[in-house]
Amino acid sequence: IRSQVWIDYKLKRQDSTKTLLIKSEQLLRIEEHDFAIRPGFGAAAIPVGIDVQVESIDSISEVNMDFTMTLYLRHYWKDERLSFPSHSNKSRTFDSRLVKKIWVPDVFFVHSKRSFIHDTTTENIMLRVYPDGNILYSVRATVTALCSMDFSSFPLDTQNCSLELESYAYNENDLMLYWKNGNDSLRTDEIVLSQFFIEHFHASSGLAFYSSTGWYNRLFINFILRRHIFFFMLQTYFPTMLMVVLSWVSFWIDRRAVPARVSLGMTTVLTMSTIITGVSSSMPQVSYVKAVDIYLWTSFLFVFLSVIEYAAVNYCTTLEEMRKMKGGKIPSAFNASQAMAFDGCFHDDDIDLTTFHGMAPTLTSNPLNTPSQNSDLRPAEGTRLRRQRSVRENVDLLVSNSYMIDSYSRLAFPLAYLLFNTIYWSLYS
Repeated sequence: IRSQVWIDYKLKRQDSTKTLLIKSEQLLRIEEHDFAIRPGFGAAAIPVGIDVQVESIDSISEVNMDFTMTLYLRHYWKDERLSFPSHSNKSRTFDSRLVKKIWVPDVFFVHSKRSFIHDTTTENIMLRVYPDGNILYSVRATVTALCSMDFSSFPLDTQNCSLELESYAYNENDLMLYWKNGNDSLRTDEIVLSQFFIEHFHASSGLAFYSSTGWYNRLFINFILRRHIFFFMLQTYFPTMLMVVLSWVSFWIDRRAVPARVSLGMTTVLTMSTIITGVSSSMPQVSYVKAVDIYLWTSFLFVFLSVIEYAAVNYCTTLEEMRKMKGGKIPSAFNASQAMAFDGCFHDDDIDLTTFHGMAPTLTSNPLNTPSQNSDLRPAEGTRLRRQRSVRENVDLLVSNSYMIDSYSRLAFPLAYLLFNTIYWSLYS
């Protein structure tokens, strides 16, 4: 007897549920209308209001040039076919099961790569019908859409991305999309991103033309992203600056310490190459130069020039030692150009030829000249000759004093790098 009572109770419960479902469909007169066509078919375009609440921006990818956004998308329109009598003027709320039986706007996301409606624990769809036929249709969706980024100023850049909404089948003659509450139609929760700061969210609208089907209303969700620079300062700029400064240490190392200076130069060059490779691997392969590329390659040039500087110092030192080995420290005979070079080694532009009277019998290289002729050409006692050095004499002076290259580099390299940083940060900041 108990089992029979339980079976009868279960059947009554199933019939009651079925009866309630039939009553709802009969109340909305779903079977009486063809919901495959839009409301007001053949008349003016049906207005569909949109408002959006952005829940989160999940990720922004520079490599793929896209972003992922989760949002609540709400549609507002009027379909008099769903109006129903109500003494309390209260709306009725339904889920996704009824949505499949009526007409809803076919809004899609332009330039989307992937999108889906959340379905945990059930499909996140809500339909609210008012007695006068006004309808609110809301879905919770996640969209991955294209964002065309310009990396000319990366990582000191600002990106402008947008999510675009449009009807797929109905052009402007059948459906008119508009923002329900103007600029207030776009609302956002508090969004925090790791690499970007969201400067501004704003809504806009426009028209899109397709040659085969005509003009369509299009809505835009625009947001401006400004990149946080501190991460790149720690990961890229500070290590690069330290490598450039480290390459200058070789200017204070003795020029005869070949292993120390060569190993220091090669270490800084290889480290700079590693930094450049790491930054390039995390960026899209664009065909133009980025701001970070200018900084890295200019810094790499400074490191490379410090290695070349020691090559020049080492070469000049070798030539100087070879000259000393061939002719001794002070040659036995001097001509005029040798006297100038000798005087340059002592850093004196004024040559007192009387100092060479005891060292060389004559200042001419022609052995046929007689002493009397030489005495006519020799200047008076105590006079000084002044003249500018030629390029060759300056080179000879530099070879004879190779340590001067390091002395000049200690000042020239830091000043040049400081000038470069001043210009760089003033342009891109």
